Amino acid sequence: MQRAKEVMKVSDGSLLGDPGRTPLSKKEGVKWQRPRLTRQALMRCCLVKWILSSTAPQGSDSSDSELELSTVRHQPEGLDQLQAQTKFTKKELQSLYRGFKNECPTGLVDEDTFKLIYSQFFPQGDSTTYAHFLFNAFDADGNGAIRFEDFVVGLSILLRGTVHEKLKWAFNLYDINKDGYITKEEMLAIMKSIYDMMGRHTFPILREDAPLEHVERFFQKMDRNQDGVVTIDEFLETCQKDESIMSSMQLFENVI
Repeated sequence: MQRAKEVMKVSDGSLLGDPGRTPLSKKEGVKWQRPRLTRQALMRCCLVKWILSSTAPQGSDSSDSELELSTVRHQPEGLDQLQAQTKFTKKELQSLYRGFKNECPTGLVDEDTFKLIYSQFFPQGDSTTYAHFLFNAFDADGNGAIRFEDFVVGLSILLRGTVHEKLKWAFNLYDINKDGYITKEEMLAIMKSIYDMMGRHTFPILREDAPLEHVERFFQKMDRNQDGVVTIDEFLETCQKDESIMSSMQLFENVI
């Protein structure tokens, strides 16, 4: 419940791209910027909160203590390699690993676990479909399970990656069938899943046709050659040049 309230404070209804609204960047008078690598920013992520909740001492303040846990055993080669691959510190990786092993003793996360996580953080909506799409984006090899290594590499991109890296990850999320293109149907499916999870609890309340308007507006800007699909090049070029889209992408991070 608390997580839903936090998200509601951040979202202003433009999460799904209401064409009539002023972009977040214009409201604040600044351009979209990559978030600072702070502990507070890290702890806003649902997946990080889920992992670290099992390792926090009883009655402790999770905002500060969870990333300062005592070190845990981890193969040195694996930890060093992950530190090189990600933008997490050694302590952060050790804490994430400890929580991951507590929650997933087998060393793998399945789709049902993702659905449980998001149902807990967004209890007033239906997060099932969104959790399904998000899981598939993390499950790079499509085998139905996510290893710790793949999990933290994905988290690193989403939380601390460059704009280019985040956009490439977002393209992969929208490209549901992984054929290298985004169709209107695919983008609409993602937008509807976000709306079902939290759209009815944003302020102001989103209209029922908001997801469709979002997709139509995006495609009008992105589909340069009007062939009905968006390529990775079209997606990257359009997003990086359009402040309203970048603002929407920033708000999208609130549901990871």
